[in-house]
Amino acid sequence: MIVTITLNAALSVSCQTPRLRWDATNQVSHVRHRAGGRGVAVARVLHTFGHEVLAAGFAGGETGELIRADLAQGGIPTAFTRIASQSRRRTEILDESTGRHLRFSEPPPYITTEELGRFAADYRRLLADATAVVLCGSLPAGMPSEIYATLATYAAEAGIPAILATGGPALQHAAPRRPALVIPDETPDPHLLLTAGAGAVALLTGHKVHIITPDKQWQAAIPHLAAAPPWPRDALVAGLVPGVLLNWSWPDRLRHAIALAAAATPAGEVDLTTYEHLIPKVRIDPPG
Repeated sequence: MIVTITLNAALSVSCQTPRLRWDATNQVSHVRHRAGGRGVAVARVLHTFGHEVLAAGFAGGETGELIRADLAQGGIPTAFTRIASQSRRRTEILDESTGRHLRFSEPPPYITTEELGRFAADYRRLLADATAVVLCGSLPAGMPSEIYATLATYAAEAGIPAILATGGPALQHAAPRRPALVIPDETPDPHLLLTAGAGAVALLTGHKVHIITPDKQWQAAIPHLAAAPPWPRDALVAGLVPGVLLNWSWPDRLRHAIALAAAATPAGEVDLTTYEHLIPKVRIDPPG
């Protein structure tokens, strides 16, 4: 079972209005509620490909219940630790007359020391049945930046590979805890991350993916999609997870991850027919 951790889960609310007017009441339609957050999105993509997955992290209040309900409706089991604060919402309004979007993002909930302690206990119990853990996304308020380092350490002690996708201080603290794969939000010096203890580093640059290991490097792309919209980053993260579990070669990992990301929508839905079509079109440069 692959466990994805979303410490700052959100409920995405999207709706449309014929024409957005300021200082007026706008009628909206096509309202959709969907669980969000990077780990949640990764879990959704992995579930699409038939992997046994469980989404965990923090969820609170009525918003947290809606997050759980949406994932349950999609067939994804959850084990979110309950918190007193409301989980955040992200609201997006589409102006149908212009095609432009207006987005609002609520502040993250505050996590108390007691809630963090309960989550740590929940997480360690989940490791008993886990084959891999995916630690990704931003941190809620009150969360120490060392949290991913602690979670990666617990995974290492249990013999479970950890995939880390984050940035900033959280990344710097966690890299020395020997995650199997690091996918940084920024573009740091990958060799510093490898020296710190990461097993491999994946960098996304435009429509290319660079993999750096202690002794080799690969670069992969789909040439004819160079001008396409950016790939959903969450889909790329999800695409790199199976190769860690199954010990695929890096070229095979890259083919799967890039074809998956290129076939995914921003909402995290994957067109499997497009994915199969794109697999042979991925170009892998030889290791350097």
